[in-house]
Amino acid sequence: MFSVIFPGQGSQIVGMGKELYDKYDIVKNLFKQADETLNFSISKLILDGPKEELDLTVNTQPAIFLISYSIFNVVKKEFNLDLNQAKYFAGHSLGEYSALSCAEYLDFSETLKILKIRGDAMQNSVPKGQGGMVAVLGSTVEIIEKILIENKEIFKVQIANDNSEGQIVLSGKIEDLKKLTQILKDNSVKNIKLPVSAPFHCDLMNNATKIMEEELNKLNFKDGKNKLISNVTANEIKDSDELKSLLIKQIENRVRWRESVINMIKSDVNHFIEIGPGKVLSGLVKRISKDVKIDTINSQSDIESLKI
Repeated sequence: MFSVIFPGQGSQIVGMGKELYDKYDIVKNLFKQADETLNFSISKLILDGPKEELDLTVNTQPAIFLISYSIFNVVKKEFNLDLNQAKYFAGHSLGEYSALSCAEYLDFSETLKILKIRGDAMQNSVPKGQGGMVAVLGSTVEIIEKILIENKEIFKVQIANDNSEGQIVLSGKIEDLKKLTQILKDNSVKNIKLPVSAPFHCDLMNNATKIMEEELNKLNFKDGKNKLISNVTANEIKDSDELKSLLIKQIENRVRWRESVINMIKSDVNHFIEIGPGKVLSGLVKRISKDVKIDTINSQSDIESLKI
């Protein structure tokens, strides 16, 4: 039994998807539709850069979705491989939108529009330079939670992503993160400051939550083809109403990726297929379980060797 998973921010590179763009009209048409929907040439930005512009959250989110959606459609329509046979679809943060659109809860253009709004809202929720994120390596959620609780009077930092065994990402104000990193250093816990422009998945995203609540409530989600796993609960989403509610909560809440993968495995999933640029999620799944099969699909040869 397999699950299809979709990457989030950080997987983007200039030129992603070019091989499939050059080869398949279906991809060219999706790129053209994306340009028309967003009223600017996101296709040129993806194919030619500059990297600094592609890395802006407002551009990154629709760009990664466009690549994931394009690959998904090439697999399905050009190779006749039915990915909708999957037990679950899941995505990491913005990847959850790729998952819900590929499962047909929301159409392509509407997903592009909502991701541009989401990227802009998240980017501008905190003034530039005031918030950040730190990756903690080789520790556990329990240890980090204990440190955060013990020091809650000194600083406020939250777990943003529980990615895999030994990889946790924290969000907060810059001055709070500095205090935290000193304590981590004192406890010999390895940490790396991430090159991001905002503190995602924490309370500081409150303005973005308000914007997304308003925007998501304007949308009518359909009954999709596949069960989705929520970032917020790490469990199966019951229906489109719950989906909307969890997408609103997702902005400020922890991405429970490690738990999501564990819960899918407990539900008899033994094969994960990552659809999108890069192979970040494949690496995380490998760290969570050595006993599952993993395919990373972002090129022609990847698709040709895929067996489901």
